[in-house]
Amino acid sequence: MSATLRERLRQRADYTHKHNLGTGRHGWLRLTPAYSVKIVEELISQYPKGLRILDPFCGTATTALSAAYHGHQGVTTDINPFLVWLGQAKVSHYPPGTIAATRDACTHALALVRKRKIAPASTPPIHKIERWWSKEALDFLRALKAAIAAATEAGSGERTLLDVAFCRTLIAVSNAAFNHQSLSFKDNGQTAFALDHDMTGMFAKDVRFVLDGAADNPDGSGRVLLGDARNPTAGLDGQFDLVITSPPYANRMSYIRELRPYMYWLNYLANGRDAGDLDWLAIGGTWGIATSRLVEWERGADMLVNATLDSALDRIAHHDNKNGRILANYVAKYFDDMWIHFQGLPRVLASGAELHYIVGNSTFYGVLLPVEQIYAEMLAALGFSRIECRPIRKRNSKKELIEFDVTARWLARG
Repeated sequence: MSATLRERLRQRADYTHKHNLGTGRHGWLRLTPAYSVKIVEELISQYPKGLRILDPFCGTATTALSAAYHGHQGVTTDINPFLVWLGQAKVSHYPPGTIAATRDACTHALALVRKRKIAPASTPPIHKIERWWSKEALDFLRALKAAIAAATEAGSGERTLLDVAFCRTLIAVSNAAFNHQSLSFKDNGQTAFALDHDMTGMFAKDVRFVLDGAADNPDGSGRVLLGDARNPTAGLDGQFDLVITSPPYANRMSYIRELRPYMYWLNYLANGRDAGDLDWLAIGGTWGIATSRLVEWERGADMLVNATLDSALDRIAHHDNKNGRILANYVAKYFDDMWIHFQGLPRVLASGAELHYIVGNSTFYGVLLPVEQIYAEMLAALGFSRIECRPIRKRNSKKELIEFDVTARWLARG
């Protein structure tokens, strides 16, 4: 990419997760690595209704939900069961009766909390939980979780919607701060939710926000499945006309880091080892035990053979770079996993299917990793055509960090 074009690019906050925050169901839960619904909307609006659209990297189900709102059939998969639950909640249809029943359940649950007529739920086993919540906030959340369970049936639409609101509240009353690229913590003096009525009011407000989105049902349909992007054919039926996705970036920002509080409170995690094991299974994951495993990890026979990648790996692993070897292993594993993903993808594509992979490049020890170029070279090696790397925006103040839309078309042979 030319220096002139790079200079013309802007950071475009509307092309990040920030645009999603007030956008109906897309704004139900914040996840910093999530990509903007605006990008997805601009892509989907180019196509006629009635397509089958695939997102093999579900995240917060942005693609599947957008596809459903535009009258398509959106199908998405993720290896994280919490994200599958959240995605299913976002694409579901909620009749007026469910909306009304959820309001009543909210009123009932908050009455139980205020009157202290419910035994609180157990404290989630989060390491150093006192960093996350004050005692007052923790007591409130334990009581609220138990009250929601008492006021709703497991698996019901009412339980789902109140649990989404509960997730919003638990992060709002926490010490979590989002003034950095990834989650951090506020100073003790910044926490100001000591009174029960502040927190009950916050939950009631979160329920109203969630119900406003739930009342806006999409015209099309969405399906969210538990699956591994390295095996895209598993659990999928039929072929897809369009792929719009944003895989994890090769930058060591782990989804599990921000998802942990939700996953512990909703019983998707029981300990830190579970979090590390799950992140090891995810492409690009390096949380906890996943980092330790990279030390011993070795490339297999199905590794990607690519000169651009090999050159970057050699420079990252240079002996002058502290932890260079383990970071080179991280990068190699990331691309080996993506290579496996791309190899399986044609089996679920209709002839003429178009691909859009939203991905950013990265740097390690000053070594620019041209992720978009390596994606393009992998797709070309597999017989895809019309491959382009279209720059979308600058990712931060570092001029070399760019987000791209890597596009391609699949034409079945024979």
